[in-house]
Amino acid sequence: METVIENKKGFNLNERIKELYNYRELLWTLAYRDFKVKYAQTILGLLWAVIEPLVTAVLLSLIFNKIAKATTGGVNPILFGLSGMVVWNYFSNVIIQGSSSLILTQNMVTKIYFPRILIPSSKAIAALPDLGIAFIFTLVFYFIYWDEYTLNALILPVFLLLTVLASLGLAIWVSALNIRFRDFQHVIPFLTRIGLFLTPIAYTTSEIPAEYRWMFFLNPMTGVIEGIRWALFGFPMEIYYFSISMAVILVLFITGFYFFNRLEKNIADII
Repeated sequence: METVIENKKGFNLNERIKELYNYRELLWTLAYRDFKVKYAQTILGLLWAVIEPLVTAVLLSLIFNKIAKATTGGVNPILFGLSGMVVWNYFSNVIIQGSSSLILTQNMVTKIYFPRILIPSSKAIAALPDLGIAFIFTLVFYFIYWDEYTLNALILPVFLLLTVLASLGLAIWVSALNIRFRDFQHVIPFLTRIGLFLTPIAYTTSEIPAEYRWMFFLNPMTGVIEGIRWALFGFPMEIYYFSISMAVILVLFITGFYFFNRLEKNIADII
């Protein structure tokens, strides 16, 4: 069998999807390698997937709920913070790791051909076990401290999928931008630290003045977290604001895919 690699003008979505499917084994290999390296020679292993969001949720509850007196709608403050922290932790980790992924694998990028988009995409897959374990722990906590269950909880997988799409879309964007502008490797960790406080993890969006609320929903994770709390605790869902976050997720994912494709042919030369 002979494979011909050539530079084609334009963008054929069907051919691109077919190519990515043909390289699916490489994607799983890259993801497995990242997952294995992350927990190699650790004592607690996968327990870190629970410890990190739990400790952060406790600290945020102390700051916002005990000191700043932010309300949680009658939900246990730690459970309230944990319901938002598990997805934010996944989101921030994928973006930070994805932003520098192409730089750290430049030896591979410059020597062989494969769809470069697989590298930042593998970060989103490698972090899925952490998300799954942390979310299961959150559900256990939920069944212990909450007793008003609704059928809304059946929609939870949709919000987890939206988390993955938002993380992947932004990771693809910043990985490509970091090739041209190396400042992003410093900017992204800084912005994620700020985003932790601008995302309603330990407080509700109802406490934000109405005239500024739409700005918070430009953060895609705001809509996802509010959706999770609607599913778990029956909080009211403001469709207008929620649709803003969903639109941002869709735009990030589609434009990130197209932007990366335009830059991909020059990545090996620029890097």
